[in-house]
Amino acid sequence: MKAPILFLILCLTSSTYSQVYTPPANGGTPSPAIPTDNSPPPAKPAAASPLGQEIPMLDPSAETITVGGVAIPLGDNRILKARFEKYLSQPQEADADAAEYRKNVADILAAISPFRSGGPNLYTGFKLLPAASSYPGDANLCMSLAESIYMAMLAKNNSSDLTELNKSMDTEKKAIMAQADWDARNDRDKSFDDGRPIVGGNIGGEQAAKNAPASNPGAGTNSLKYQDTLRRISEIEGLKKINNIQTEAQTIRTKAQYQVTMVQWFVQRRYEHVLMAARFYNQLWKDGDATLRVDKNSDISKLFSESLGISPTVASLDSLSNEAIREVSKYIEAFDLMLSRDELHSASQRLMEAYAIGEYLAPVATLPMDKKLRIAAYVRDLHELYGTLQARDYVKGKEITSRLKTVAKDFPSSKVDSAIAAYTLASDLAIEEAKAHLLARDSDKAAEKIKASTEIWPTNPKLQEFRDLVANSGGIVTARNDFDRLLSEGNYREIAKRQYEFAPAIQGDATREDAFKQIMENLKEIEESIGKASEFSRMGQNYGAWEQLAEIRERFPDDPRLGRELELLAPKVADFTLALDKARQFESRTPKQTGSALTWYLKARSIHPPSEQADKGIQTILNELLPAQQLR
Repeated sequence: MKAPILFLILCLTSSTYSQVYTPPANGGTPSPAIPTDNSPPPAKPAAASPLGQEIPMLDPSAETITVGGVAIPLGDNRILKARFEKYLSQPQEADADAAEYRKNVADILAAISPFRSGGPNLYTGFKLLPAASSYPGDANLCMSLAESIYMAMLAKNNSSDLTELNKSMDTEKKAIMAQADWDARNDRDKSFDDGRPIVGGNIGGEQAAKNAPASNPGAGTNSLKYQDTLRRISEIEGLKKINNIQTEAQTIRTKAQYQVTMVQWFVQRRYEHVLMAARFYNQLWKDGDATLRVDKNSDISKLFSESLGISPTVASLDSLSNEAIREVSKYIEAFDLMLSRDELHSASQRLMEAYAIGEYLAPVATLPMDKKLRIAAYVRDLHELYGTLQARDYVKGKEITSRLKTVAKDFPSSKVDSAIAAYTLASDLAIEEAKAHLLARDSDKAAEKIKASTEIWPTNPKLQEFRDLVANSGGIVTARNDFDRLLSEGNYREIAKRQYEFAPAIQGDATREDAFKQIMENLKEIEESIGKASEFSRMGQNYGAWEQLAEIRERFPDDPRLGRELELLAPKVADFTLALDKARQFESRTPKQTGSALTWYLKARSIHPPSEQADKGIQTILNELLPAQQLR
């Protein structure tokens, strides 16, 4: 059965007559009983959890990892956490294929290292890429790198062809220019030359004029041939510029495509592939241009510019990748040390950080399975503890906390313990207060306290004790409900009939006690009047008995027993009641017929001389006809 029990509405019809029970006249009737569901409401998201949402969850507070002063974005933490849990349940990559793959990667890096004896060998490193890409863990990235290198080499070959074409055009231009210069110096007009050889030392003015270059149209610099030569030279220069532009554009485009691949691998934390791509880049393009061609507003550009204040370059990606690889090794070393000391909490955090930075690096991928299983069990219990605290299941929370303290020497239990102690105590105190209110017959306050206790700790074992207490006091609650129902129905006779059942149930409730007292006093007065009327009837004075009941009927018109007694007397006093009714009818007419009314009142008194109602009516009419001052 449900608690609390609320009041039913006391909605009795208001009239000019009094009733057996008159509701309080202070304008406020008891509130109606509204059926309520006393079950705990759905848990609302609180502003803060019992521990302020500060339980370590192996979940970084920020979505970045800082390496070498640069914040590397990790993406969605929920996805990262899910992947970390998957990693903990996977065996280590320690088979022969994995070892061969890492050897191939090391050989590629060694082949294109600037410290290699004899210098980097691009072709040796390039030939090892297909073998490395055959390992499933590589995700075929080495083959993607090989394709990028191949496309870059094709672009370089195409640039070489364009360069050779420019050289051939330049040779052609030089030959044309030489021929044009010779023609300009030696081409002259034949009509001014007699063809005789020049003899002697002195040449006169006439002979010199004949031997001068031709200046007339059609010869020398004025010839069409010379003009065509100049046009061809301009065409060659234009073609050379177009080829140069194509060469530069192709180089920039190829570099940009290659750099996009490098940046993508860096964001994916494939640092070894970034190192290989960076070293191949330096062998493919030796022009010293290593600036990454990325949008200034992109995240990768901001990652460098906002943290380091520099533009990203291939060298910076190489440096950051090396730093990340070193950091992962240090994290794993710290993890091994803490795990050996049974400091599982700190060890799980270090492993989480190592995994977040270098998920695909050897120290993380080759971590023994037994170590990962210890961390997996701890993380699972830690997540379960967090869930129980959010669900306010403190019994289960105590059990998990005790287990975590046993397996992890560094488990931070102080906040958990204090939160569980505070909230369990608050719930227990609320239950005790609810019991006290229930015993004091204040079910409303008891309901408030038990609701508060349930919201604090829904699974409190002491709630069952309270249920048992309510079940044991069910008779009292039922009696109180029945009293409210009968009161709202106006069934006051039934309340009086069950007065010994209701009296203890409503004890302590001032409103109900006042209603009960008023009902019992009025019913006592009614019963006394009925008893007097019965005495009159036994003595044959039916008119007196009827008048005794009619007087009290005016005050309590709704009492059923009073109405029945009057109905039984009605046939015996019909002439008397008829005379009174006629008198009142004439008295209430407009205008009043006082004479007729007085006649009928006198007739009624003649039927029953001791009638108080007849005397009262006669006296009222006389006062109207003969005012008091006229009688003096």
